[in-house]
Amino acid sequence: MSDIFNIFEEDAGASSAESLSGDGLKSVSALAQRIREAEKAIEKAEAFLKTRKDEMQQLTDELLPAAMEELGMKSFTLEDGAKVEVRQLYGASIPIPRKAEAFEWLRNQGFDDIIKNSVTCVFGRGEDDKANSFRDLAAEKGFEPQQKEDVHASTLKAWVRERVEAGDDFPMDLFGAFIGQRAIIKKGK
Repeated sequence: MSDIFNIFEEDAGASSAESLSGDGLKSVSALAQRIREAEKAIEKAEAFLKTRKDEMQQLTDELLPAAMEELGMKSFTLEDGAKVEVRQLYGASIPIPRKAEAFEWLRNQGFDDIIKNSVTCVFGRGEDDKANSFRDLAAEKGFEPQQKEDVHASTLKAWVRERVEAGDDFPMDLFGAFIGQRAIIKKGK
């Protein structure tokens, strides 16, 4: 049994094995068990929340819009004064393997203004002088800047909405674009 006290003494940095009593070990073990139970409870709660979010999305994006469309309704008001309406939903996310192709298409069609182009160079500790030189002279001094091109998700979504509403034809699959509907409920006053 003294071997286990030595292990705990080394791990805990205790001054002596005598500082660890049987009650102390039981307390530590109980706390560890509570942590395991809390982890399990959190996993269960997160799984439940994911299921509820999926159900909510099906209700707002599929079932209620379809039911309202079948009845020819665009909106209605609930007894408590909350207003229910169906709105167009736009989304997009450029698939990573098709990013270069999507950017080329944007440039060729004159939409390159939505592409953000960042050039950075990383310097180590104590290289402030080099960083200042880079800022002033950039690539002329032999630094190798890193370049990243991107389109912000909100910008892409707005661009898709503009194209669709303008009736423009564009390769939706190239931009991972989709159009849907979502039922929105605004609380009454």
